[in-house]
Amino acid sequence: MENPQPRRSFELVFSFFMFGASLFLFYTAYGISGFEALSAPGGVPMMTTGLMTVTSGMVLIQTLRKPAEGNQWALREILPLPVVLMTVLITAYAFLLKPLGFIPTSFLFLVIGIRILTRRNWGWTVMVSAFSILLIWVIFRLIFSVLMPAGIVPEAEILAFFRKLMA
Repeated sequence: MENPQPRRSFELVFSFFMFGASLFLFYTAYGISGFEALSAPGGVPMMTTGLMTVTSGMVLIQTLRKPAEGNQWALREILPLPVVLMTVLITAYAFLLKPLGFIPTSFLFLVIGIRILTRRNWGWTVMVSAFSILLIWVIFRLIFSVLMPAGIVPEAEILAFFRKLMA
């Protein structure tokens, strides 16, 4: 008989949450059309959420059987520093997108994010970020004509200048 691995921090809480969320989603899927037939509008959602409920219930039972480890509170195990930093970075991106615009905000996001996650040198990070922003901008702004928040970059004037050169 092998020794089971101890239950990690918040594993039981997460298992209960997943089981509860699966039950709620199953109830919501049942509310679409009830269980009339497999081809009914709620058939696939009910099958999917039913499978979620069964599997999350199995995981919950397995989790309940595991012995608890001594230290039940390890925040760095649940929220590692890169996850926290990227969450802060995404939040900052959301707040800065409108005032600064797509190009500078996305560039800053990529430079800081790539630097945090890869720990590469600044030259490589800036080069990859600039190339990525240029590629995204060309694809979405020039090819698909998607309007992006202009912000502090006079994008319309830059486009007009290049169109004038090509005319």
